[in-house]
Amino acid sequence: MVTVAYHPHFEKTIRKISDARVREHVKQQIIKVIENPSTGKPMRYCRKQTREVYIPPFRLSYWYDKRQDTIVFLALYHKDEQ
Repeated sequence: MVTVAYHPHFEKTIRKISDARVREHVKQQIIKVIENPSTGKPMRYCRKQTREVYIPPFRLSYWYDKRQDTIVFLALYHKDEQ
């Protein structure tokens, strides 16, 4: 069973979302990531060992540790702010 954790910055960003459709899309993508952690696109360079899932116009960044079977959701940010 996968252990899920949330970074405090991620939780703060999620609370600020007021659009119900975007919030629902985020929930669906989180469930999708929990079911299959290798779903997201692997990042490179300074963001190595993290993955991202695209939720227009946002990106959901997370880190998956296979040895401990843990997913940590790091950030939800706008595509243009990367």
